[in-house]
Amino acid sequence: MITLRTERLTLRPFTIDDAPAVQQHCSTVEVARNTLLIPHPYPEGAAEQWIAKHAEDWAENRIQHFAIDDGQLAGAMGLVMKGDAIAEIGYWIGPGFWNRGYATEAAREIVRYGFEEAGLHRIFAGYFTRNAASGRVLEKIGMKYEGTLRHHICKWGEYLDVAYYGILRDEFSSRS
Repeated sequence: MITLRTERLTLRPFTIDDAPAVQQHCSTVEVARNTLLIPHPYPEGAAEQWIAKHAEDWAENRIQHFAIDDGQLAGAMGLVMKGDAIAEIGYWIGPGFWNRGYATEAAREIVRYGFEEAGLHRIFAGYFTRNAASGRVLEKIGMKYEGTLRHHICKWGEYLDVAYYGILRDEFSSRS
């Protein structure tokens, strides 16, 4: 597991000491509403269970989980390996840390890491279209709109459209 740094943030492995902050952030309806896998209400002990899986996920090169830290836990970002040098990024930011540019700053660093250090060819991300802020993050980091899958996910009994964005290594290299 590795640690990355940006101007304001440390992207680091989660520790069990992060569990109370994860529990607090993921228990908010605002975080759960716009993520695929976070339930609401968020069960007691779920944060500890989630963090306990990270070492195995890294070892098996399935998911690289990063805590977004500005001196305290602000959110999470994951790089999900899909095979053939392709990965998906996913993230959440605790509501008390919104509108600070943290998702953009962390995602930009994860994309850099993915291409320059992890040897990826393509990185993509999807977001629920009702969460326009997430779409702006993907545009700011240089991803291109690839399409929208209509009513692709059912979350809490509501079918949601999912917009997908992606970037290729050569596109990233030409921007750098």
